[in-house]
Amino acid sequence: MQSKDRLISLIKSGDTALGIEFGSTRIKAVLVGGDKCEPLASGSHEWENRFEAGVWTYTLADVWEGLAAGYASLLDDIEEKYAVKLETVGAIGVSAMMHGYMPFDSEGNLLTPFRTWRNTSTGAAAAELTALFNYNVPQRFSIAHLYQAILDKKEHLGNISYVTTLAGYVHWQLTGERVTGVGDASGIFPIAPDTKMYHPQMADKFADLIKEENYPWQLADILPKPLFAGEAAGRLTAAGAKLIDPSGNLTAGIPLCPPEGDAGTGMVATNSVRVRTGNVSAGTSVFAMVVLEKELERVHPEIDLVTTPDGFPVAMAHANNCTSDINEWVALFAEFAKAIGSDVPRSQIFDILYMKALEADIDLGGLLAYNYLSGEHITGLSEGRPLFVRMGDSNFTLANFMRTHLFTSLAALKVGLDILLDDEGVKVERIYGHGGLFKTEGVGQGFLAAAVNVPVYLMESAGEGGAWGIAILASFMRSKAEDEALADYLEQKIFVGEAGKKMLPDPEHVRSFALFSERYKKGLPIEEAAVKWLQK
Repeated sequence: MQSKDRLISLIKSGDTALGIEFGSTRIKAVLVGGDKCEPLASGSHEWENRFEAGVWTYTLADVWEGLAAGYASLLDDIEEKYAVKLETVGAIGVSAMMHGYMPFDSEGNLLTPFRTWRNTSTGAAAAELTALFNYNVPQRFSIAHLYQAILDKKEHLGNISYVTTLAGYVHWQLTGERVTGVGDASGIFPIAPDTKMYHPQMADKFADLIKEENYPWQLADILPKPLFAGEAAGRLTAAGAKLIDPSGNLTAGIPLCPPEGDAGTGMVATNSVRVRTGNVSAGTSVFAMVVLEKELERVHPEIDLVTTPDGFPVAMAHANNCTSDINEWVALFAEFAKAIGSDVPRSQIFDILYMKALEADIDLGGLLAYNYLSGEHITGLSEGRPLFVRMGDSNFTLANFMRTHLFTSLAALKVGLDILLDDEGVKVERIYGHGGLFKTEGVGQGFLAAAVNVPVYLMESAGEGGAWGIAILASFMRSKAEDEALADYLEQKIFVGEAGKKMLPDPEHVRSFALFSERYKKGLPIEEAAVKWLQK
């Protein structure tokens, strides 16, 4: 830990990096400084997606109001801690939820509502492109959204000038540059393993597929250019500076690193960009990233193929639903506590309930739950209905209830990981965990270790999450040595001496999760019936 005077000096001189991440529920800003990118201050703004006209979305006003509010919160934290004003930084990075669809016309107008990763309305397009490319194209990928719009004969298609992601959009508005990081780009269109650019043969196949439509654009002209970690990606314009800081104190001209998706920044924040390492991010959604030694032997619709921020292949198992349903149950318990006059902090209720799950029966009393607030592609559901199910003679205890909900938050992910680890034989030596599921010590971490049967590590520094990860990437661009690899930079500078808190799989929990997983898979027709019959 550096002295306060040293930290003040770093802030005043601009020897820092600013990371901004647009997460599912929070827009977070983190200022870092020093050789290990130590977090100096942070700020955040809560936001929430909307379900409007059948689309999970955020408005552009939400984006810019949230960015300004998150940055203002950071400024307040700096003022409180150091009594200085922030006017410049050494570099900036922007990260956001991966995938989705943001098409713009030549005037910069958004042509459709922003479609987030949460939408599962592109099944026909994803299936056709997967068959055409012999490569899994998930429903969340931007190309799936674009092709679904073509299948649906949407009117906006002839006016498209640019298609990008949320991270790419924000970066474009801040710098004027139509680029994105290669990790984020891999959620737009497949990346070729040799060139680490958009796959040219697949692009040609797509062009042939839609040639009769006679659109006035080619795919290469409307997608952002992929850039690699460490490359320069433009500078903050005066207009961009005002978007971040409407007060006008933030100076223009600050260099920006390539924007990245939350998958890439999660890998960076957990030091898991080398082969045989992986990480699990567990919050509103949950996804596991495993860096591959070689390409997978078969195409699996449950497994996405993306890349690290420096372009190496990664297998990604992604589930749309994780902690949202648990959060609502905890809110119900909090409401009850308030009703009986008990003023218990929400964080304490989480801890009490999570710890209670450790006391559950090995078979969870026969209880079953599905946390599907939205559809779940891994299990083949385009919509979701949160469900809790039990037999009349089930052992209905608080411990069994809570472990059921914690296990179900990871159950869809396990379906995907079983394919990766068992069917494909991918080797993983360690998994790093980060996200809200792991806040209560020893619970979420232990249950994840049971689900994957691999040691799980938590790093204290990873608590800042993707905003810290993109700040590290901004620092890497600014200070890396010539030809220095990202993995070396992370291990030798950022995480040197930090091994993380390790938790081995508990054999009893492994058995417990296996029993629940079988019940979960057998019970999926119950969830399917709920989707069919429970309608507004």
